[in-house]
Amino acid sequence: MTDSSATVRPDRRAELAAGLAQVRARIADACAVAGRDRAEVTMIAVTKTYPASDVLALAGLGVTDVGENRDQEAAGKAAEVSAAGVSPRWHFIGQLQRNKARSVVRYADVVHSVDSVRLARALATASADRERPLDALVQVSIDGDPARGGALPGSADPGVGLEPVAEAVADSPMLRLAGLMAVAPLGWAPERAFARLAEVAEAFRLVHPGAVALSAGMSGDLEIAIQYGATHVRVGSALLGMRPTLR
Repeated sequence: MTDSSATVRPDRRAELAAGLAQVRARIADACAVAGRDRAEVTMIAVTKTYPASDVLALAGLGVTDVGENRDQEAAGKAAEVSAAGVSPRWHFIGQLQRNKARSVVRYADVVHSVDSVRLARALATASADRERPLDALVQVSIDGDPARGGALPGSADPGVGLEPVAEAVADSPMLRLAGLMAVAPLGWAPERAFARLAEVAEAFRLVHPGAVALSAGMSGDLEIAIQYGATHVRVGSALLGMRPTLR
C-alpha cells in the first residue's frame, strides 16, 4: 500500500532534493564526457516500494518522469498521485504479463518491456479506448536468456524475435514504436552490455528510423549507458535511497 499523506515531511523532501541534485550532476557530467547535449537524456525516477508522497515531492522538485515495475503497486500509486492533482509521465519498466495489460494502459504513458508479439497485441487491444497511442519500447535480450525477458536480436522467431515484436508494435495504430530498452545481464560488465545494445540499436534504427529512444542504465551504471547512447536512464536508489524490503 502507498501512503500519500497530504504533506511531504520536510526532512524527506530535503533528502530527495539532495539525491536529485547529485543524480542531475552525474547525468550532466556524463553527457559532457560523451559530447552529448544534456537535453537528450531523460531521468526516470524509479519509485517502486516508495510511497505516493515521494512521487509528489519529486514532482514538486521538477521531476516529470516516474517509473514503476509492478502493476499491483503502480496502479494505486498512480491513482493517488492523480487525485492530488499531479500528472507525471508514468513509465512501466518491469516484465509485464498479458493479463495485466488492461490495467497498465490505464495509467502508463510508456511501456518499456514489450518482449513478445503476444504482449504487443495484448497492449494494442487494451489501448483501444485510449485518447492517444501508447508509447512502447521493445525490450532487448542482450544475452539471450529468456528468464530475464527481452526480444531476441537477429532471431526470426515469430513470437519473440526482435523484428517480429517491433513489427507487431509498429503495425498497431494504438501503439507507437518509440525505441528499445535493455537491462545489463548479470555477470556482464556494463561496458560490454551497453556496447552490444548500441550495436543492436544502430541496426534497429536503420529499419525503424523514428524509434530513437534507448532506455538503459540505472543508479550504478548510468554514466556508461549515456556513453553508449542511452536517452532514458532509470534511477532508483541513487535518488530515493536504499529500498524498503519487499514483503
